[in-house]
Amino acid sequence: MSSSLRAVLGEDQTIAREGIMTILGRAGITVVAAVDNAVELVRVTEEQQPDVVITDIRMPPKLEADGLLAAQEIRAARPETAVIVLSQFLDASYALDLVGEDPSGVGYLLKEKVASPQVLTDAVERVVAGGSALDPDVISTLLGRKRRNDPLAALTPRERDVLALMAEGHSNTGIAGKLFVTVPAVERHVTGIFTKLGLAQATSSQHRRVLAVLRYLKQ
Repeated sequence: MSSSLRAVLGEDQTIAREGIMTILGRAGITVVAAVDNAVELVRVTEEQQPDVVITDIRMPPKLEADGLLAAQEIRAARPETAVIVLSQFLDASYALDLVGEDPSGVGYLLKEKVASPQVLTDAVERVVAGGSALDPDVISTLLGRKRRNDPLAALTPRERDVLALMAEGHSNTGIAGKLFVTVPAVERHVTGIFTKLGLAQATSSQHRRVLAVLRYLKQ
């Protein structure tokens, strides 16, 4: 990962804040500011103009979804700044609210996963590059929703695996690496998935493909 990356961190728990700063530092990412409330998060982001903002959802001043709201405000004001939101609880609606109509440069991770440094640094790398990094448990929740006449039932087990990884934000190459198959094999699965789900092939960009899948899953 590039050592030139700059991050702003929003986390009101001292131990968690220090731990995340340590993980980022070891990966060569410079934390230019670390704050404990959503108001300061927005202010220092505008001041420092970092490559990525990493924030907890629940922070002062209200200890509600202040961090999420701050992240949405930052995305609206500075779309070139990548944003990763950390959540203590699994809530797919938070992830979908953050993504909105554009999943590029967005990450949503459960805090418990960040205990593994590679998870956080991989997410940073993907969102800074313009991709997305959505927690697998969030995608599993969306995949598990009951639907009438559910087209997901027509997917093969391998297609469901590919669909989940697509929704998390992985490219065809990334999916191939995780499933130990070839890229052409993944491409065939992707075509089959879009056909069975009645979705238009969103091949013009990775984030449009992710958005198409998420729109389907949240129906």
